[in-house]
Amino acid sequence: MVESHAPMKSNMPSAAPTPAPAGHHRKLGLAVAAALFIADQLLKYIVLVPMGMKELGATHYFLPFFQFTMTHNSGVALGMFGATTDTARWILTGITAAIALFVATWMWREKARGDVIGLALVLGGALGNIVDRVRFGYVVDFLDLHFGSFRPFLIFNLADAAITVGVVILLLRAFLIKEEPAPQTEKLETEDA
Repeated sequence: MVESHAPMKSNMPSAAPTPAPAGHHRKLGLAVAAALFIADQLLKYIVLVPMGMKELGATHYFLPFFQFTMTHNSGVALGMFGATTDTARWILTGITAAIALFVATWMWREKARGDVIGLALVLGGALGNIVDRVRFGYVVDFLDLHFGSFRPFLIFNLADAAITVGVVILLLRAFLIKEEPAPQTEKLETEDA
């Protein structure tokens, strides 16, 4: 007689949700990155063309603590590594494009929805700033938050803000959220008696 000692399968859902397959959130990531890129470029267009803020230092006041002030950033974060020559500009553009490609690849392979959103914000922002470098030779910055003469940030743009928020999301998730390991699949075996 043959007895089976295999555990019976239960129709009850498992307690731990199974992780989404790689690429499950690709559409969301691509949509967030595209929406951010379009919003960044549209806002820059509005500032440069209809508002006519093409001159360096041009200002438009909104609130006592917030205004648009036109600046040109030829460097990277905080204006570091300024690209003052055409060669430096294209090298910096190439480096930032390579970083954007790395982020896009990571986002494409990422399984966690929160990480995909953070990566999408970084990607959309990076693409917006790369387009500026190609078109103008610098990044168009104009968002100016200040409290009197105190400025907690340098003048920035929507792409910069998205990159910052995306990096903060990734760091918080990396340090504060503990992902449960994927459940091990049990090997079903039958024994002959």
